[in-house]
Amino acid sequence: MSLVNDLEQEVENFKREYEKFERGNKSAGTRARKVLQDIKKTCQEIRVSIQGVKKEDGKSGPEAED
Repeated sequence: MSLVNDLEQEVENFKREYEKFERGNKSAGTRARKVLQDIKKTCQEIRVSIQGVKKEDGKSGPEAED
């Protein structure tokens, strides 16, 4: 569940920086883009984790495929 918490925190950071960017702070735009990259990495980690669990649980055959 730690990855989900990390993702939630990153989304909150993005919202905060994006709001600053919308008010005209150009540096906040750079920070918002960096946070988006971090979100992308965290999402990929979550995807890999989910796929790993599915493979462990689905060793009974292709009918377990979702």
